[in-house]
Amino acid sequence: MSTPHNSAEKGQFAKTVLMPGDPLRAKFIAETFLENPVLVNNVRGIQGYTGTWKGKPVSVMASGMGMPSIGIYSYELFKDYDVENIIRIGSAGAYVPELKMFDVILANAAYSESSYAKVQSGYEDEYGYPSKELNEKLLRAAKNLDIPVHEGVIHSSDVFYNEAKSRLEELVNEKHCLCVEMESFALFNNARILAKNAACLLTISDSVVSHEATSAEERQTSFTRMMQIALDAAVAD
Repeated sequence: MSTPHNSAEKGQFAKTVLMPGDPLRAKFIAETFLENPVLVNNVRGIQGYTGTWKGKPVSVMASGMGMPSIGIYSYELFKDYDVENIIRIGSAGAYVPELKMFDVILANAAYSESSYAKVQSGYEDEYGYPSKELNEKLLRAAKNLDIPVHEGVIHSSDVFYNEAKSRLEELVNEKHCLCVEMESFALFNNARILAKNAACLLTISDSVVSHEATSAEERQTSFTRMMQIALDAAVAD
């Protein structure tokens, strides 16, 4: 069995999949953390691996950039491969000064102007929500690892190069967004319509406040605290 975007056979993905955007970050996670990782998909270079973490099966697969991309891959994982849980592990741009480089954020909601959910399923709410159960597992894992985590609303944007700079005040003060990324609203919607579980854990890679930014290599290999939290949550009972 395969889909237009995934060459894996049914049963080759674990019930929980960690989903970074970058295929090279998926490769790094698999080769650095998983025991006996096996490449199960590489269609269009979107690498997916399955191995074990602490003796339990875990998969990691890239989503690509943006809501249309994660919308395709997460939908197929949920519907065609019987995946139950997807934990997005991505990078984000800070909207508020209290968030510093490499801080970890757990989304308890994703605000978006995107039409993805409306077009896909008629959902018109501008907020999408993660699984409370998955979020609780992520918080417990972070506490056990003694890694601080900020919780709050994130902004899922369709636009990376945004010229409407004046909107930042509204996003922070009215929509209560701590940071911006480009995928979670679509992931949360797919989980909602398919009765699955999704969560989003992010690492701050740049800031619109301080104008600091990490390098491409740092984004690929240095977000290990977020990765460890997600891995421990993936195998938690």
